Amino acid sequence: MKASIYVACCWAALNAGYTQAETTTALDEVVVTAKSLEDDLPQQLSKYGTRVDTISAARIQNGGYLDVAGALEALSPGLYISPKNGPFDYVQISLQGSRTTDVLWLVDGIRINNRLYAGTTPLDTLPAGMIDRIEVLNGGQALFYGTQAVAGAINIVTKGFSDHPDGAISAGYDTNQAQQYNGYYRDSVGKHHFVVYATHDQAPGIEPLPDNEFQPSGTDRRRFYKVTSVGGKYAYDLADNLTFTAAYEHTNANLDFAQPELTAIAYNQRNEDLVSAKLDYAPSDEFKLYIKDYYHWWYAHYTEFDNVIGSPGSLTTIDDHDFWGFKDYGVNLLTKISVNRGFEYLAGYDFQNYTGKDVVLVIQQQTEHVSAFFGQVRTTPDLIPDAHLAAGLRYNIPSVGQSALVWNGSGQYDFSKSLFVRANFGTAFRLPTAEELFANDPQDERGNPNLKPETSTNVNLSIGGIAAVGEASVKWELIGFYRDIKNLIDFQTFDPDTNQDVFGNVAGTVTTRGLEATLEGPITAALSGNFSATYNKTRETGADFQFKQIPVTQVKLGFDYHPRGAPYGAGINIVHLGDVDDSPLGSDAGRFGYGNYTVVDMSTRLFLDARHHQRIDLHLNNAFDRTYSSSLGHGVNDVSGDGYVVHNLALPRTFGVNYTYSF
Repeated sequence: MKASIYVACCWAALNAGYTQAETTTALDEVVVTAKSLEDDLPQQLSKYGTRVDTISAARIQNGGYLDVAGALEALSPGLYISPKNGPFDYVQISLQGSRTTDVLWLVDGIRINNRLYAGTTPLDTLPAGMIDRIEVLNGGQALFYGTQAVAGAINIVTKGFSDHPDGAISAGYDTNQAQQYNGYYRDSVGKHHFVVYATHDQAPGIEPLPDNEFQPSGTDRRRFYKVTSVGGKYAYDLADNLTFTAAYEHTNANLDFAQPELTAIAYNQRNEDLVSAKLDYAPSDEFKLYIKDYYHWWYAHYTEFDNVIGSPGSLTTIDDHDFWGFKDYGVNLLTKISVNRGFEYLAGYDFQNYTGKDVVLVIQQQTEHVSAFFGQVRTTPDLIPDAHLAAGLRYNIPSVGQSALVWNGSGQYDFSKSLFVRANFGTAFRLPTAEELFANDPQDERGNPNLKPETSTNVNLSIGGIAAVGEASVKWELIGFYRDIKNLIDFQTFDPDTNQDVFGNVAGTVTTRGLEATLEGPITAALSGNFSATYNKTRETGADFQFKQIPVTQVKLGFDYHPRGAPYGAGINIVHLGDVDDSPLGSDAGRFGYGNYTVVDMSTRLFLDARHHQRIDLHLNNAFDRTYSSSLGHGVNDVSGDGYVVHNLALPRTFGVNYTYSF
């Protein structure tokens, strides 16, 4: 298999110092298949007007982050992520002013969003130890990725193949009693290529709420987690231009579900399997093709035992290993053809079959499938020098609900090697979830099979380049973004006969207007930095205040110190979040504020030998022990039965140490 070294930043050749800051060992060359059309898609989109932020495994390791959410919270510009109670928990998300429901999540190109519930993200079972890199695609990405990529798509790429023996094992511990173990090994033998990896994370957890917000009946006062993932990939070169690849990943997790009242113990026991097989055919640069099938099985059992008020020591069973989960399988096909000079053509087909059920909140077993046809026409610099332009269409045909047609246009023009403009504009959509279509919970809610997809119009415009100031060579970009979302799906009517709220398409629009600025690059030969600032105004029709759970402002700042030839390095990452509002007691009870905090993470790394095979990482997260709310929830008073607001607590000051041996 012909291979090329993956470079985390497409312009790294201009700043070797910045690349050195990300290096973990002398052997950490990560190799990707040069002829894979799927693997190369995000990088190709970045040439045609899409901003793609790439976060390497080395940066995540340097910062000491345990899971995907923590890494993105600190390192991804323009992306707001707020884990509820530290690592391996549910999160709130906003990408360039979006709602949580507007971001699509992928693992190795396979969608992993929970189609039972749009707001329940998959980040509580994604450990950092399996990551090769994370690709954040900004702006509407519905053309290639389909439903829910309204504000963007985030692709977590797991450990890749290598053309030489390569591996590492590591172990870590922190002051929250969190334990972390992970390792991987990869090699190529003739036409065979393989990689295997495993991770294990566990902790008794942190206090999820302030002491005074627990009711006496709530005795489960620490949120625990235990997450184990194992995976592997195998590739075989059937010919010089034909490769077969298979991948498998299994995750087992026990995840506490923190609540302020009644609960003695409540947890989800999670199992998840992700299986795929792919054929890549690339006889030339003029023709490439891949076909891939996948199977995603996500199944959880929820258990909750509550204390009985007035009967100390007595418990009542709320749920006992009750099932909720889904199966998602499908086929993706994409081909690229260059038959005439100046143009490229891409065409593809997606099929997805989805089955989901929830005993806890009563979503009956239902199956839906979606077919989609899409295509794109691109220009090359042979037609217009220094320009890359593209336009495409996608037509989605679901078995339940209405079809959706979306379009996209994008492009980049390079005035010089140090100045460019780019644009990404078009439409996107979000198909209704199983809850919104099929829920039938007595005395609570009912779905609506006739829902229309939410639709949106998106525009991202930017100007950027590279500025040389003294020793610094800084990449900069100024970005403006615009988004309108219509056909909002929410509770629209109330059925008095069944006492149920009924989902519908609500009149109105969610509008987002915003700006983002980014800087990154080497400041000196031994010091690199990155900076981003985001402002957005997100409103719903008729409202004069920010949409709930979306911050107005966010600033991120980071520096990495890496003197050449020295056996050490150090870094600091700073996140400042502006004001956020929410309505945890319902819209009629008013809005409550949180946010407005600054968190500082510090880290250092020491290499114990000349070839950097052994290293020790020390990290201090939330270095100044800022107590702040990651989100808001609600509780019920034991005596009066009245509802009240609770403040979910983020990670406290945490000191950790990790040892890694690479070979």
